[in-house]
Amino acid sequence: MSEAPHIPVMLPEVLEALKPSEGQVVADGTFGAGGYTAGILATGAKVLAFDRDPTAIAAGKERFEGEERLTLIERPFDSIAEEAAEHAPDGLDGAVFDLGVSSMQIDQSARGFSFQKDGPLDMRMGDGVSAEEAIAELTQDELKTILWQYGEERRAGLLAAAIVRERAKAPITTTAQLAALAGPQRAKDKIHPATRMFQAIRIFVNDELGQLVRALMGAEEALKDGGRLVVVTFHSLEDRITKKFLTIASAGDGGGSRHMPVIERPDPSFTLETRKALAASEDEAAQNPRARSAKLRAATRTSAAPTEWTKERLRSLGAPSLVFSDLQARWSQH
Repeated sequence: MSEAPHIPVMLPEVLEALKPSEGQVVADGTFGAGGYTAGILATGAKVLAFDRDPTAIAAGKERFEGEERLTLIERPFDSIAEEAAEHAPDGLDGAVFDLGVSSMQIDQSARGFSFQKDGPLDMRMGDGVSAEEAIAELTQDELKTILWQYGEERRAGLLAAAIVRERAKAPITTTAQLAALAGPQRAKDKIHPATRMFQAIRIFVNDELGQLVRALMGAEEALKDGGRLVVVTFHSLEDRITKKFLTIASAGDGGGSRHMPVIERPDPSFTLETRKALAASEDEAAQNPRARSAKLRAATRTSAAPTEWTKERLRSLGAPSLVFSDLQARWSQH
């Protein structure tokens, strides 16, 4: 494949934040179609590229055939610390995470990610249990919780009840069947009524937010002193977790008040490079619809050791409780 089938979002801003250079080792935690990887390789750096989707890895091998500075790893990006210990024992110089579903996955109707094209109700980014099986097996209360916490869907209860009623008549096996339960799109609607439902189920099936939490902690462990972390998010849940992690890790999570004792905290493991998230330029947003909701956050690793304090604080701040629930854990190990 001679070129990527999608446009990498905020590539100039990502490279400016990462500052890769010849001889450095940078992790591309979400390889996709290889847009960021290509940009990083062009600077002379080496890349460890992660993707749990075997089709993405196969396409990457074809696109970058013969590129000795690229190591493609068919694993989720929450394995970054383990793989970095093997491939970059002195530590990573940088890591970038481009979150969410990739354009090429959405474009393939057989993958079941999009309600715009009818296809099997799959939604898996790699191995695991499909969305069809989730829709068939989860209870109404579990579906309601998933739609509310992962989709921020105000109609979570109504949609969960509709799913249960429909599956009692016949199995729900296609994206069109599921999308129809959300109702038709009206002219005044800014987004399709099935958007949040599909987002929630996809996040749950792939444990996307759990992956993000573990990957952020893994990057904290794998980056060397001065290493840079760049995260590009596309919806509020991802951005909330990323922002809270970096706030906590940079020791900016509050230090008590005149009514409360000062909290003893460890040395910060990151310093923030972007106090506020960066957005795509107007020109990019106009040319690439996916860039309109993108937010970029960046931080630089210090010499301080990762701490259990950070991990425990992250459990209580910024992430939906479902991320750490028995339901998500059981399903992810299904």
